[in-house]
Amino acid sequence: MKLTNKAMLITYPDSLGDNLKDLQHVLSTQLDGVVGGVHILPFFPSAGDRGFSPVDYQQVDPKFGDWNDIQTLAKNYYLMFDFMVNHISKHSKYFQDFLQNHDQSKYRDLFIHWDEFWPAGRPTQKDIDLIYKRKPKAPVQEITFADGQTGKVWNTFGDDQIDLDVTKQATKDFIKATLEFLMKNGASIIRLDAFAYAVKKLDTNDFFVEPEIWNLLDSINKITQPQGATLLPEIHENYHIVRKLTDHNYFSYDFALPIVTLYSLYSGDATRLAAWLKSSPMHQFTTLDTHDGIGVVDAKDILSDQELDYTKSEMYKVGANVKKVYSSTAYHNLDVYQINTTYYSALGDSDPAYLMARAIQIFAPGIPQIYYVGLLAGKNDLDLLEKTKEGRNINRHYYSLAEIDQETQRPVVKDLFALLRFRNASAAFDLDGSIQVEQPSQSEISIVRSSADGKTAARLTADLNTKLLTVEAKDESESWTKVLDSANLAD
Repeated sequence: MKLTNKAMLITYPDSLGDNLKDLQHVLSTQLDGVVGGVHILPFFPSAGDRGFSPVDYQQVDPKFGDWNDIQTLAKNYYLMFDFMVNHISKHSKYFQDFLQNHDQSKYRDLFIHWDEFWPAGRPTQKDIDLIYKRKPKAPVQEITFADGQTGKVWNTFGDDQIDLDVTKQATKDFIKATLEFLMKNGASIIRLDAFAYAVKKLDTNDFFVEPEIWNLLDSINKITQPQGATLLPEIHENYHIVRKLTDHNYFSYDFALPIVTLYSLYSGDATRLAAWLKSSPMHQFTTLDTHDGIGVVDAKDILSDQELDYTKSEMYKVGANVKKVYSSTAYHNLDVYQINTTYYSALGDSDPAYLMARAIQIFAPGIPQIYYVGLLAGKNDLDLLEKTKEGRNINRHYYSLAEIDQETQRPVVKDLFALLRFRNASAAFDLDGSIQVEQPSQSEISIVRSSADGKTAARLTADLNTKLLTVEAKDESESWTKVLDSANLAD
């Protein structure tokens, strides 16, 4: 099934039940009509990073199921798969062959050889400082080959995630073969993970290097476009960089919306939110939460430094069990630009504030992606956090089928489901339609989405101070009908 304009669930293959068959059951029962697409986070055999260190893209990890399970889901939902364009696991057959056969390996050119990349006498400390990196050391790893010799390869992220050399034909062949296989097996959207890190070039910061990054993206698009698949490059950075994707007619993420919405709900001031929504493109995916922490750097220049500091401070003050230490090295966090919490707990486990945040996301330009914990208005999982000492696990609860039955009966979840079903069925949210954002007062915001033909409209009216909202709809009759009023939560 190709991309359709319906809300997308983000979930691990074993987070809503134990496996892909359980996920299929949940989607067809409790979540019927709630989502139209599913981003199944990496389901391949992996050596770490909860799937983001893939060993073999042509296998489904047996503990989750098999390709038949994936293809069954693809019949009823548009699916997004991850492709780690920047790296692959040390445990993959490609890197293992390289270790075994060294320079005689047919996969030698897949990897970036550190000493060959730099001219003699480099890198200097200035070179290392220039590199855009998420860990406090040079992105290099020394390896030992079967013949006893040693070498160095580029290694941006975890120790198991070895960077690929996207300039070499061997890597281009690997990318093409892998993407064609994923599309054949149900991928409607390919999410290019760590995309901005993929191009390395001397005397640059090795992050979103232009024009080479566009050459890479265009070459990948030539593989996916003929098959009707959509590309979604993943970039966590200042929105000016993300906007370049929109300017080149690619879908992008709105990773700024989470912090802008939190700031607005904490302060009761709709000004920044209204301005951001007015400037946002339609052809994007919106988020409030993902499998990672809540990004701060994404909203820089949308919010002032003072407003960002205020938001972070309020998150620790207002949020339920949100503590600075959970986003520190004490809990294995290298990315200081993200804060680990569920979105529900960031809002103090408050049903009215949370429902308003989701209503804003649903009415924002684009297609909403709802992380599975967020879909169930999940609280911080302190037990899993302490058991694993992994900061991001605070927002990675494993739901049993019995828990899902229980959580879906909560009023806030019922109301969220009702909003999503309304959004999925209404032509007012057409991506080719229009949006009108007004700010009747400092704390109020009104968002009207209209279909391209102007016959259908939906309106959100929200007061960020009182946390009261209404959702209304109208068609050719020109009369507004109330869809939801938060003064009367679901029973």
